[in-house]
Parts: sequence; C-alpha cells; structure tokens
Amino acid sequence: MSSITDDVKNTLTSLLTGAGDIVTVAQNVAKDNIVKAVQGVGSVATAGTSAVSDVIDGGVEALSATGSSLTDGITGLVRGVVAGSKEVGIDTTQAAGQASSTAVHTVSKVGGDVGQAAVSAVDGAIKAAGDVGADAGRVAESAVMGVLKSADEIGSEAGSLVRKALLNAVALPHDIIDAFLTGKTE
Repeated sequence: MSSITDDVKNTLTSLLTGAGDIVTVAQNVAKDNIVKAVQGVGSVATAGTSAVSDVIDGGVEALSATGSSLTDGITGLVRGVVAGSKEVGIDTTQAAGQASSTAVHTVSKVGGDVGQAAVSAVDGAIKAAGDVGADAGRVAESAVMGVLKSADEIGSEAGSLVRKALLNAVALPHDIIDAFLTGKTE
C-alpha cells in the first residue's frame, strides 16, 4: 500500500469521527492529497492515475472503517479527485473514470454495495464536472465506463447489479445512462 493511501486513510479517519458533512470532508481530503501527490512527484504522467487510485482506495477504506456513509463519501471523494486533478493538470475525464472504477473495486473489497457505489461515483463525477467546468457528458461517460469495467471484473452478478442501479438511479441523467448502456438515443 502506498504512502498516499495511508495518508488519506489516516486523515479521513481522524476527520470523519463526528463529522457532519461527509461529502465535504471526503472531497477536501481527496483534492488536497491529489495535489500533494502530483506536486511531490513533479510529473503528472508518473503520478496521475496512480494517485487517483490511491486516494480513492484509501478514502473508501477509511469510510468503511469508521462506519461512515459510503455513498456520501464516494460522491465527495470522486468530486475531490476530479477537482484536484484539474488543479494539477491531470485530464479530468480520465480521472473521473479511474476514480469511479477504483471506488467500485474497493467497495467490493470492503463488502459494500457496488450498485450504490457506482451511482455515487457517477454522481460525484458529474457534480465535479460542473465544479471545474469540464464537459459533463464526457466525464459521465468515463465514469460509467469505469464503474462497468470494475463491476464486470468483479463478476457477472456485480456487473448486472451496477447496470440495474445506474438505470434506476433518480439522481443521474437518464439520457446519458440509457444511451451508454443500451446504445439507443431518444
């Protein structure tokens, strides 16, 4: 486990105890750690994808260990990772996909609901796109591709669960989700 994963876990664990706003705490910790990781290495290409995965992995593990809401926390983590990525020059679309993929994978490891994790990750990516002025459609597509990739790697049951959760999620833009999952546009 990398030191950034440990840093995120330790920081989030201490801040989440008694925290009222899990989304904001997770978002700020994720953003700060992405920026710190890339600035410490000095190369976006070297640190980018690895830092995104490490921050999400450590964040989800901390949320699980503290009994905090994984759904709220994942939304905040993905928003923070995308915002931090934009700040240091990592492609926000790629960061959203990687963050979403890692969130589903790590939630599966800690025994959480991968369907809810997928919806929260995509929701966080879309909100992040608005926060940083990125193309919400491209960011959403990347996030959906990321969660589906991880879910399918976990197994066919997880893949089906994630697809169903995405299609049934009230908070997500159904035109984008439907078009991506079914290949049909209205």
